[in-house]
Amino acid sequence: MLRWILGAREAQGNVEKSPVLFIGEEQPKNAFTELQVLKGHFDIVRFLVQIDDFRFASAGDDGLILVWNVDTGERLLELRSRSQQITAMMAYTFIRGGGDPHTSLITASSDRSLSLWDPDTGNRVHTVSDLQSSVKCLLALEYLDVWLSGGNELCVWNKDFQLQCKTEHYSDAGITAMVELPKSCIAAAKDREIVIFKIISTDLDMTVVTVRYLADHQDSIHALIRVNEELFASGSHVGELILWDSADWTIRAYEHILWEERPADGQAEIRMSMQKQSEMSIQHLTSDGELVVVAVGSGLYVYHVMRRSVVAYRKHAHDSDILQTMLLDDGQLMSCSEDGSVRIWELQDLPLPAEPASSGFFGIWSFGRSSKPTGPPAKKVLDVPNLRTLELIGDLIGHSGAVQMFLNFPFKGLLTCSTDHLIILWRDGERQSQLRSLALFQKLDENQGL
Repeated sequence: MLRWILGAREAQGNVEKSPVLFIGEEQPKNAFTELQVLKGHFDIVRFLVQIDDFRFASAGDDGLILVWNVDTGERLLELRSRSQQITAMMAYTFIRGGGDPHTSLITASSDRSLSLWDPDTGNRVHTVSDLQSSVKCLLALEYLDVWLSGGNELCVWNKDFQLQCKTEHYSDAGITAMVELPKSCIAAAKDREIVIFKIISTDLDMTVVTVRYLADHQDSIHALIRVNEELFASGSHVGELILWDSADWTIRAYEHILWEERPADGQAEIRMSMQKQSEMSIQHLTSDGELVVVAVGSGLYVYHVMRRSVVAYRKHAHDSDILQTMLLDDGQLMSCSEDGSVRIWELQDLPLPAEPASSGFFGIWSFGRSSKPTGPPAKKVLDVPNLRTLELIGDLIGHSGAVQMFLNFPFKGLLTCSTDHLIILWRDGERQSQLRSLALFQKLDENQGL
């Protein structure tokens, strides 16, 4: 473990290292120069959730929910469930009886149960067991004062853990992701379809109805996000990126991202069998309303929503599949991977892209159309104006296993969790040095300079 913290890490699995992406120890634009290792879990840590300005919770396959102080790294509480794998977790804020907002934690376990936890006391407030299936995703709807759970059915709950309504049971495939849409609608990913639900609330009861099925993806949907007030986006296992209109659910943009074109000769079947399917799979999407960052296999792809064009891409951003991305300020973004690394990238203006686009990179383009275009991917390289480059400016080395996700506390630090059972709190070294100096001067003043 020590050699990992010192920087002598090796690639996870049988993957090819890219010497171009090795930037060494000198990383002047990387502010995260101090780290603190937080121990407490004894299995894979998959979830990090912010509770308030100074607390966060972690959970994973050991069934533990741990509450931490981000300022000190101190473990505050241990919320022990039934020792079953946690499959989903979110913070849920509601108004208590006295009128004050209170943030609780909702967790879902593989034993088909849901629990509501009080992070102030560590008590389990409510539990629901014997659901039809394990819950894979959670979503809070503050304006309706309800929250949703998605599995083989979609259930609507109130703050007292009372079931308000639910959909039919889907026996073939469950709901894996949900996003909130206007007019009390929900978009839910179910295998290769997106189902649009509408929640109808009256003074007497609440019902959820299925409004439409969007069947434009050719394979399983792995990512579903809300881009802005007008758009949401989805990404599939075969590299399809679709931007949808949030109001009428039509396709606003469609791309088929292919890092490598299929050979036209008779060796196509052999080469395709050697190619990893994950190289074209979209694992994660993130957006700030203007840019959409797409994790495609081990590569990154940045798309500008208003321009409807590619801003930048990096075919080999990591040595293994990217599991999460995040947009930072000042044209920077972050990515974490199965290779155990966390990397910081910067969008930079250059006259030419950092690497040439292969003829199969841009597959299908159709902007402003209401249906998905058909036909084979384009075979020519498109002339994309204003293409920028993604330059590696920081490489955070500390984990010895796949980094599952990260959580950013502005001005406090960055948190990462991994299959190595650890949580690492990365801090701005210069800022921490200033805080320590300030604390020292205050201590001297209190002791009259002694």
